[in-house]
Amino acid sequence: MFATQAKFHIGQVLRHRKDAFRGVVFDVDPTFANSQEFYDAIPEDSRPAKNQPYYHLLAETDDDFYVAYVSEQNLIVDGSGEPVEHPDLPDLFGEFENGAYPLQFQLN
Repeated sequence: MFATQAKFHIGQVLRHRKDAFRGVVFDVDPTFANSQEFYDAIPEDSRPAKNQPYYHLLAETDDDFYVAYVSEQNLIVDGSGEPVEHPDLPDLFGEFENGAYPLQFQLN
């Protein structure tokens, strides 16, 4: 057994290192917890290791909103200070403040 500690936290705004999107963390898996089919769809030359935290993000590009599942190694803190405009944000989070979003409810 090994221990993993997430570098980022729920409500934090992050940016993908290579792809042009940013988003808000709404859940974290300590290691890869998606399907093998999803993992195999990632190009082999850029496929991240499974034994690191993976983040669920309410993501946005200039043209679209979606949910992304991204390895920790492919994320960096978004330093823009700008809010994310994903339409599902109000369901989970309060108003953008100090570069992050506070949860609207208590987690277990």
